[in-house]
Formats: sequence, C-alpha cells, structure tokens
Amino acid sequence: MFKSVLSRVQSKWKSYRHRFVPWIVLNLSKNEKTLRKVSGRSHDKLVPDDEVTNNLLRLFWFLHGRKSCQTSSVLSSNDHEECRTGEACVHDAMLRSLGFCIHRMPSTLPFAGTGVFVTRGVVPKGATIAMYPGTIYQAYEPILLQSICNPFVFRCIDGVLVDGNDKGISKMVFRSCSARDRLGPFLTSDTSWLTANPLNPLAVGQYVNNCSNEKSANVCYQEYEVPSHFPLELRQYLPNVNYSQETQKPLRCVVLVSLREIEAGEELFSNYFTIVH
Repeated sequence: MFKSVLSRVQSKWKSYRHRFVPWIVLNLSKNEKTLRKVSGRSHDKLVPDDEVTNNLLRLFWFLHGRKSCQTSSVLSSNDHEECRTGEACVHDAMLRSLGFCIHRMPSTLPFAGTGVFVTRGVVPKGATIAMYPGTIYQAYEPILLQSICNPFVFRCIDGVLVDGNDKGISKMVFRSCSARDRLGPFLTSDTSWLTANPLNPLAVGQYVNNCSNEKSANVCYQEYEVPSHFPLELRQYLPNVNYSQETQKPLRCVVLVSLREIEAGEELFSNYFTIVH
C-alpha cells in the first residue's frame, strides 16, 4: 500500500517539478543541456505573429467549411461512416490544410503518461503545430485553488498564467467563462478540448512532454495574442478564454512551433522552461 502511494506521489512530482520555481533554480546547472535560452523577450518568437495567425486561419476556415460534414443529407455512404463521430473529419481537415496530423497517445517516456505524436504527414520547420488550451489569468488574478495538484499551469514571460487542466475546478472555470463570453449565437471560445475529441485538433499542447538529454526538443512555446481583426465566426475554435470579463488586453494564447522538420511517428518534446537574458 505504501509503495503504491509513494509511486503515485513520485509520478506526480516528476510531472510537476518542471513548473516548481525553487526546483528549477536548484537544477539549472544540471539541466544546462536542455535549457532553451533567448537574449530577450523580443527574441522569444521563432516565427512572426502574422504567420501564426495565417496558419490558424487556414485550419479554422477548413474546419468551419466542413461543419456540415455531420449534418448534410447528401453524403455518400463512405462519407457518413467517416463523419459518424466527427473525429475523422477533424483530422482530415488538419491534414488537408496544414499537411500533417497530431494525436494524443501513450508517451515513449517512462512514467510520462500521455504524449503528443505526429501521426500523418511531415511538419515543416516553423509550423504552428499545437496550441496550449486553458483559462488565461493575469498576474494579479487568483488561481490558488485551481493550481493545487495541477501540473498544467503554464507561466508566460510576463507572469500571465494559462491553466491547461481539463479536469476538476479548472474544467468548471473554463466552461463558466466560455458561456459568459458568448455573443448571442456566436461562441468566442472552444470547450471541446475538455473532451477526448477536441474540435480544434491543435488544442493538445498541454500534453507535450519535456525534453531530456536523450530526447531533444523539436518544438518550443511561443506567446501569441489574437489580433482584433480575427474573424468572429472562427473564434469558436480558440481553446482559450480570459478568467476575468474585465480584461482589456487581447486574448493571450500560447502556441507550439516546430524547431525542425518532424516526421510521422515522432513524439513532440518541448522545453518546460526558457531562460531570458
């Protein structure tokens, strides 16, 4: 019994420690080879925001155009079979619009649990390959209860936090904020990432595991703010929402960008912390 409890505690600690600041500080020298370093906040972006926007719009317009896949009465029998759950439609849209597919699967790392893999196609360098979903908290907003035993809280350079947990209090908070921000018939965020089959197939970034000396990083995090001209009808695919309705800043998102060409069958690995000089 004790060994079982100890094993669970060790497993949670290995997942959480990369977000525990004192542990990070004490282990910087040990993890020197796996650190990502940038010379300043302005150099933290691998690709311009406009390019990220274009990649997202390309996928979202494709998804939007195929929403009739599940409701059309003139589909062939093969099409009906493909669209029965909608998951095949989503990944087909991703392959056609971006040239690759990603999917959650058991990680190749021991004790890591779930990971994210490229399952079809080839990811070019500099592609927007995933998004980190969740509720956005400004540095001054409360997140104590949501952060307890939560390994999915991502900290941006300026102290903004993204809670990517799809269970418990975090799940309830996201659903509440998403319903609050709805504009009549228009959804302004996507809650499907809280399920096993997200409508936006990119919204699995919280499950990308940390790199190691044996498994080098092939993606990196990049902060991205949704531009004001982003089409209203496509905001339903954004897997992020502000905690406070009073937040006047543009919606903050975190995307994962490929550091090199990634082939089908490879698992995605990122750096859980970046040193800004």
